[in-house]
Amino acid sequence: HTMDSVPTPQLWEAPPQPKPDPGAYVRQPVTSAHMVADGGISARDSVSVSPSGNIVHGRYGDLGVVEGIPLEYLALLKPSAEGAAAVRTIGGSGTLLVYGASQAAGMAAVQLWGGAVVAVVGGEHSGHDELLEILKEITAEPGTTVPEEYAMIKKNFADLVGAVANGETTSTTHVLAEFQENLLDYSKAYPETRAAAVSEKHLDFAGKEKDRATFHENMEAYLHQFPAGSPAFDPEKIKAYLNEEQYAVLRSRFHKQTTAVITGDDVGDFNPALLAGELIQSPAADTSKENDYEFKMAGTVKTEGGGPVSGAVICVTPDLLASYTAVDAAKGVRAKAEALQFLTPGQRNAFAAASSVIAQANGAPVVVVGGSLPGLTSVEPNDGDVKEALTAMDIDEMGESRLNYLIQVYRAGDYPIY
Repeated sequence: HTMDSVPTPQLWEAPPQPKPDPGAYVRQPVTSAHMVADGGISARDSVSVSPSGNIVHGRYGDLGVVEGIPLEYLALLKPSAEGAAAVRTIGGSGTLLVYGASQAAGMAAVQLWGGAVVAVVGGEHSGHDELLEILKEITAEPGTTVPEEYAMIKKNFADLVGAVANGETTSTTHVLAEFQENLLDYSKAYPETRAAAVSEKHLDFAGKEKDRATFHENMEAYLHQFPAGSPAFDPEKIKAYLNEEQYAVLRSRFHKQTTAVITGDDVGDFNPALLAGELIQSPAADTSKENDYEFKMAGTVKTEGGGPVSGAVICVTPDLLASYTAVDAAKGVRAKAEALQFLTPGQRNAFAAASSVIAQANGAPVVVVGGSLPGLTSVEPNDGDVKEALTAMDIDEMGESRLNYLIQVYRAGDYPIY
C-alpha cells in the first residue's frame, strides 16, 4: 500500500461547489457610463469600453486604454475640463471664490486651484450637512465651504473672504474682552436663582392638568442633569479683576476638567461661571506656564491668509440660470426689481448668493462654467484642459488623486423586482 491509497479525511477535502442556478443574475462589469444633463441622460457626455479595451468618449473620441480612472469619472470629463479651464483662465495664485461648489465643474475648480478657496454650495445641496463637511475637507486651507444662505448675508461673507485672504489677527485683549462679555450674558440668561442653567421653557408645564402634580415631583430629578445657574456679576469687577492672568488660570482648570472627562476620571461638579466668580473674589496663581501643552495667553496671534482674491468661478445651476435670464430680460432698475419679486425663493437665493460672490471678486476675473449667463464670460476648455483633467483624475499607487467626485452607485440588477 502507498500513501495515495489511503483515503483523505473528509474534513480535509474541499466542500463541493453548489451547482449554479441557471436563473440567477450574474453581475457583469460596467462597460458604459453617462452623465445626467439637462434633465436626461447625455449621449455626448458618456463613455464606453470598446471590444479592444479602449475608452471611447462621446465628445472627445477614443481616449485609448485608461487604467487608473473610474469609468464614472470619465463621464464627467467635460465639466472637469471646464473647471481646469477656469483655473487656467484666472491663473496666478491667491484666493479663489467658487459658487456652485457641489456641481461637477465647481468641484473641479475647487480641487485644481493651487491656493485657498472660499466655496459656496448652491441651494440644491446647501441643506446636506454631510456633503458640506466632505467639501470642507477637500477645500485647501485656510479656505472653507459655506452654504448658499451664508453667502446671502453679504457682510458676513465679506468678513469670511477677508479673513481667508488676509489672515486673522487675534489679540489677548480681544479674546479676554469677548470672554468677559459672554460671561455677563451667560449670568443674565441662566441666573443662580433658577433651579438649573436651563431656559424658562424647561420649567413651563404644557401637559394636562391631571399630570401637573407628577410634573413638579419629577422636576428636581430632571433638572439635576443640568449644571447649576451662574452667580450675578458686576461688570466693573469683571474688568478690574478678571485679567489675563486669571483668565489663563480658568483655562488651565478647564483643561484639567476636559482631560478628566476624556480619561474617565471622577469629574465632580464643574461650574465655569462659579469658578470665574471665585477667581474674581480670590485671585489664584497662574500655573499654565509649567505645562507646555496648556493654553497660553500669547499676546497677538496672526494666521496666514491665502492671498488676495484672484477671481471667481460661477457654476450655472437651474435656479441661477432662471434668475439671471429673468433679470437680464427686464429693462430698467424697477423692472429688474419686479422680475426678482416674481422669482421662486430658490431662484432669488441663487441670484443673491452668486451676486455676493461676484461682488467679493472686486474687479478680478469672473468666469462661468457649466453653461452661460447673460453679462458674464464663459470658458471653453481646450485640449490642454482635457489632458489636465485626465491627469488629475488618475488614481496613483497610494489610492489618491488630485480630482475626486462623489458617486452613488445604484444597480437595478441588484433588485430582483427589476
